Amino acid sequence: MSHPLFDVSGRTALVTGAGRGIGHALARGLAEAGCTVVLNGRDAGRLARAAADLPGVTHTAVFDVTDGASVSAGIADVEERVGPLDILVNNAGMQLRAPLLEFTDSDWHRVLDTNLTGAFLVGREAARRMTARGHGKIVNICSLQSEVVRPGIAPYAATKGALKMLTKGMCADWGPYGVQVNGLGPGYIETELTRPLVADEEFSAWVRRRTPAGRWGRTEDLVGGLLFLASPAADFVNGQILYVDGGMTSVL
Repeated sequence: MSHPLFDVSGRTALVTGAGRGIGHALARGLAEAGCTVVLNGRDAGRLARAAADLPGVTHTAVFDVTDGASVSAGIADVEERVGPLDILVNNAGMQLRAPLLEFTDSDWHRVLDTNLTGAFLVGREAARRMTARGHGKIVNICSLQSEVVRPGIAPYAATKGALKMLTKGMCADWGPYGVQVNGLGPGYIETELTRPLVADEEFSAWVRRRTPAGRWGRTEDLVGGLLFLASPAADFVNGQILYVDGGMTSVL
């Protein structure tokens, strides 16, 4: 019997960027815990396949997190069709790797719009309703790169560092209305998107050597942290970033 503080069954949760990878794993974790889960993305076909793969009651919501009008209409539609949102997981994100001197203006804006502006737009629309109801949980998917950086990913790290501070700012503004906003900071996690890095023997060896846990993370490693932050157990936890990185941020 699990402790009732960790019970999220019956809650309605929206996960952005849930078609694959970390987003899909987090959506699965919420579904397995008894949440009604809404998967968001831009590709209706991929979302439908991803939703069919999950247990329990799942829905999809096709909208672009970088477009304010699309977000506003999308959140309104979800609440009308599925019900009031109790939990938002701001997971939609992207990575483009290039030396900073060669990074183009358009690529900079793409990364910024998806990783930072998207979390602001979706968070704002969800929080409009959560603050009015007096409760809600928002979990922003930050990163190990919210704290540290490697060559070639400065724009990504800039967005994730900013997302950490946006998380704290959302806490400051919405905490008084009963909404907790926290961040989950994955370390190096094995997904479709990181497969080339995992396959790179030199890079993989560096990750294992650099991580006290001695391995790459798996998407399921992130689920426990999310369920904690989304549950009543975290009702007095606000503005924090929980790093799930096998200890990498702690060591030199």
